[in-house]
Amino acid sequence: MLKISIFDKYIFKQVLKATLVCLLLFIIVWIAPETLVKIIKKIFTENMSLIMAAKKLIYELPKVFGKALPVGILLGSLFTFDKLSKNSELSILRGIGLSFNRIMCPVLILGFIMSVMCFFVSDRMIPYASKATGEGARFDKHFVYLQKNENQTPTRGIIISNFSHDAIKNLIIINFSNEKYDDAMTFNSILFAPYALLKNDHWLLPEAKAYKINKDGIYTDIVDIKNYKILEGKLANDIYKMIENSTKKERFFTNSELKEYKRILKEQNFTDEHNFILTKLYQRYLHPLTCILFAAIGCLLGFSPPRSQRLVGFTIAVGMIFAYYITLPFFDLLAQKSVIPPVVAAAFPIVAFIAAIFVIKKVKDL
Repeated sequence: MLKISIFDKYIFKQVLKATLVCLLLFIIVWIAPETLVKIIKKIFTENMSLIMAAKKLIYELPKVFGKALPVGILLGSLFTFDKLSKNSELSILRGIGLSFNRIMCPVLILGFIMSVMCFFVSDRMIPYASKATGEGARFDKHFVYLQKNENQTPTRGIIISNFSHDAIKNLIIINFSNEKYDDAMTFNSILFAPYALLKNDHWLLPEAKAYKINKDGIYTDIVDIKNYKILEGKLANDIYKMIENSTKKERFFTNSELKEYKRILKEQNFTDEHNFILTKLYQRYLHPLTCILFAAIGCLLGFSPPRSQRLVGFTIAVGMIFAYYITLPFFDLLAQKSVIPPVVAAAFPIVAFIAAIFVIKKVKDL
């Protein structure tokens, strides 16, 4: 099993060549309809230079490459084994004593190499490319945070109307009082600040205007306050990071950044967002495994008698690819709404593909 034979090298090279062709075709088909057209429009309408256009196109490649790797190894192994079957080469290999599992070994090794590449692309290349393009940087963010004490009673509400390019502007601070009715909390003051500064251990409002409110809900005085502090200690940096990340898409994060953001969301009891980010984190580790599983599935679907129909295997493969990518948002939503645990949402496709391998192998009688 461990000895590399001439047959292993032959099958490895054949599958690698077919996989590279499939990767190239997938990338072209994915980029051409939308991304390439947008770049061409910007060249003519916004006077984008050819160098900038080339950079933008290059930065788009990692996003496609992460999805293309599993698809490429599936179609590449399927095409190769289908060709080997039609030429009776697989029958010859099995006739000299090689089991089908042994014949698949070089393909599974290639799938493992692809899975390592897929993990690296998701963890490093895609976040780098997304940040380099400046996506989302021009959008202003709005954020609302409710600060609570150890009894989970609201003590302060912070409304940030504008957060952009590390600038915190137009803040409304609602300070709750200890007085409360059966159906509502009461305020003792409402502050407005044009901007806030992030210090080492707090947020500082250099200029704030406070509206004092009595227990009847009527403001009694307006006071100018200088250097008002809010969100002191570790909470100051956590909330700042939460605002920074609140509108970012998952592809902007490295794995370590996803873990840190997940920690903050859990500590602040943002359940839906925490479940979603946790699902994406699990997917970062499980998605690369599809390269190995798709390699095995491609081999199984490609193996067929010389005169059988080739279309069946390719139809099943395309159906699996479509089902995998079309159902990912559905499972993300189920996990986000706590319908199923995040680990189940991330692992379900992997378990389904493993089951498919056993079913196909049994049906093929291998």
